[in-house]
Amino acid sequence: MNDQRTRTLGSRTVGPDHPVYVTGEIGINHNGDLDKALALVDAAADAGCDAVKFQKRTPEICTPRDQWDVERDTPWGRMTYIDYRHRVEFGEAEYRAIDEHCRARGIDWFASPWDTEAVAFLEKFDVPAHKIASASLTDDELLRAVRATGRTVVLSTGMSTPRQIRHAVEVLGSDNILLCHATSTYPAKAEELNLRVIESLRRDYPNIPIGYSGHETGLQTTLAAVALGAVFVERHITLDRAMWGSDQAASVEPQGLTRLVRDIRTIETALGDGVKRVYESEMAPMKKLRRVLAPA
Repeated sequence: MNDQRTRTLGSRTVGPDHPVYVTGEIGINHNGDLDKALALVDAAADAGCDAVKFQKRTPEICTPRDQWDVERDTPWGRMTYIDYRHRVEFGEAEYRAIDEHCRARGIDWFASPWDTEAVAFLEKFDVPAHKIASASLTDDELLRAVRATGRTVVLSTGMSTPRQIRHAVEVLGSDNILLCHATSTYPAKAEELNLRVIESLRRDYPNIPIGYSGHETGLQTTLAAVALGAVFVERHITLDRAMWGSDQAASVEPQGLTRLVRDIRTIETALGDGVKRVYESEMAPMKKLRRVLAPA
């Protein structure tokens, strides 16, 4: 094991030769409803996930000023975009309830801060990491604020060029980050997932663990990412893909999440250590089927 390629997330070590760290990305699929958020935490815990993740924004900072007063139809009626952004955003009371519930269920939680005020907000909690969303990879101010916390940083690389990724790694420093391959389309097409980038990132960043943040439909390609060496996996989760919201269609429902975690654990076991050996269970078939004996 190469310790340079491991990171700590809460009580877990993440990297080669360790179990894949599986995160259920709740994001804003709770639609501003705390009960739905807690139900999603339960679904992730029941499935065997290691963590759930949210998104934290300061609406006045993250919403362009010219869009504040643009009206849109929502499940709560017609409202301005800035009012909608507040409607789906949790405050400290909600996150205290989430924090308490996650502790009771034995599952980690963290979030993607979209602005520096959101970083300060999340620092009120003992989160195991901060996540930089692909859309924020070029926000140097945010990257510096997250680095200053000293926590592990999970960096998604969707919609980003190799040069932009390299710059973000330089700003964050390579000692405490984990890189995730991603394609930022919701849902992403199979022909655009380009899973072999996982291998490219492992080659280009030999001292950084490489994970996968998937936005596709189905489970097969996420399992393929694990087979290719992803040590961290993140998928959006939902209670019902038919629910209102832009991320719901690219999300995994509870039953699928249970299958995903189960199959990831099976793949981990099946990959083994790469050392060719003859198993005890093969001895009887060898005695029965092999006609010509040869030196071991």
